[in-house]
Amino acid sequence: MSFIFRAGVWKPRTSPYTFQGAGIEALSWLQEVKTQFGVPVATEVATREHVEAALQAGIDYLWIGARSSATPIVVQTLADTIAEQQSNNSKLNIPNTLKGILIKNPVNADAALWIGNIERLEKTGVPVIAVHRGCNHRPCWSMAHTVRNARPDIPMLLDPSHMSGKAAKVPELMEKIETLALDGAMVEVHVHPEAALSDRKQQIRPDEISEFRFQSSEVRGQNSEFRIQISEVRGQNSELELNWLRAEIDELDEQIWDSIAARMDVSKRIGEWKKEHGIAPLQPERYREIVKELKIKNEKLRMNGLPLSEQFMLNIWEMIHEESLRMQS
Repeated sequence: MSFIFRAGVWKPRTSPYTFQGAGIEALSWLQEVKTQFGVPVATEVATREHVEAALQAGIDYLWIGARSSATPIVVQTLADTIAEQQSNNSKLNIPNTLKGILIKNPVNADAALWIGNIERLEKTGVPVIAVHRGCNHRPCWSMAHTVRNARPDIPMLLDPSHMSGKAAKVPELMEKIETLALDGAMVEVHVHPEAALSDRKQQIRPDEISEFRFQSSEVRGQNSEFRIQISEVRGQNSELELNWLRAEIDELDEQIWDSIAARMDVSKRIGEWKKEHGIAPLQPERYREIVKELKIKNEKLRMNGLPLSEQFMLNIWEMIHEESLRMQS
């Protein structure tokens, strides 16, 4: 099994008071890893200066994070800098050692923006690899499905660490590499996750990597030298589309239950307020108002081509309402 050793030299954190990465000094650490263990190395870049320093240090792969991916101007600046560096090297007969650019999906579920970023980076002449990391610890399979269908020629890796935000969920998500015919994974690993300076809850230990089953194979793309670990895809290709659709519907089902649970929590707090102010749990006027709005919503759905029966919607609402009353009583 071969690996790309990935480490963040610069870390774009939400708060300026959290660990921001070791900075340019850490590039020499990646050089040491590359020399001592003979594995290609990767780091995240977010500015022109990052790109220039990383390429000067001989970093094999650059990756662009979700925050940068959300801003086309940033991605374009990075692409321009990479292209300039490649061109300058060619003029000086210096070999271009950059093997690939990994681009994560934007923090928001925007398939068009992700595709646009891929297209910007392709103009550099360097192979591009998409990295699906989900959105706010949600899979966002629909976005990845759209990009996969639009650009089946681009390798797509899974980032189960950011997708789940929890180390315990990483193994389960890794199974999606096989069922969705993805091309590998970008996984956060730490020898002592509990002591990590960032994202400690989503990191697994090195020994856990061996539990994932992979085989070495060439990735689709422009560069025949670019190889990565991909999962052995089982089953017929005809089932792949069904697997993607099932992933989407499973995520939607989970969102439904999460929304119902969140609604019940609010309902419980409403019940506490009603008790405090001597108001009965059932308010007939409010009930009739919601039923009226549901019927209007049903009509709008029908006009938009989604013919849900009115009775179906009312039945679901009635069950939710009854459970809410139970919690308020």
